[in-house]
Amino acid sequence: MRPFTQVSGIAAPLDMPNVDTDQIIPARFLKRSKDDPDYPSFMFHDLRTNPDFVLNRPDYAGAQVLVADRNFGCGSSREAAVYALMAGGFRAVIAPSFGDIFHNNSFKNGFLPVKLDVETCAELRRQLAAHPGAELAIDLESQTVTGPDQKTYRFEVDPFLKLRMLKGLDDIGFTLEHADDIAAFRSRYAAAYPWLSV
Repeated sequence: MRPFTQVSGIAAPLDMPNVDTDQIIPARFLKRSKDDPDYPSFMFHDLRTNPDFVLNRPDYAGAQVLVADRNFGCGSSREAAVYALMAGGFRAVIAPSFGDIFHNNSFKNGFLPVKLDVETCAELRRQLAAHPGAELAIDLESQTVTGPDQKTYRFEVDPFLKLRMLKGLDDIGFTLEHADDIAAFRSRYAAAYPWLSV
């Protein structure tokens, strides 16, 4: 998993509450491998058929941060929603609230979900809409978001999830950090209970 320390770049405003995982990646694309070169085109595929959809605007090309409204990533438990956002170049999403499973899947894949209050998210979206192509910065170490107006906002994050993000450890990577301890336990266990180690 790619470590996440900070990201600074173009941010895009998504003024839609309750964006569900089927809107992020429609169900018909779920059988496709995330290594498919077309995978970035699956992100918000059906919403992008509307020429006025925000991510169709050239000003937001290359955006790395999405600033959304409440309950982002609700709906079904598809991990592919996170894959699609990452394939589309996003490293983080800021919103007042998230679907629980989407929130957990994000951390498991090195994608940072940042919770800020409703008013702050609305203000950031307003700034980004007023100045298309404006940049925003997220620093995970200091747990801060710096908006286009250079105002800084602090966010909370679980210390364990933060550590894993900073070190780039998914579930397997975290387990492998304890490989020596696991091997030592197995040796002790085999010596203590040799009849179980046939």
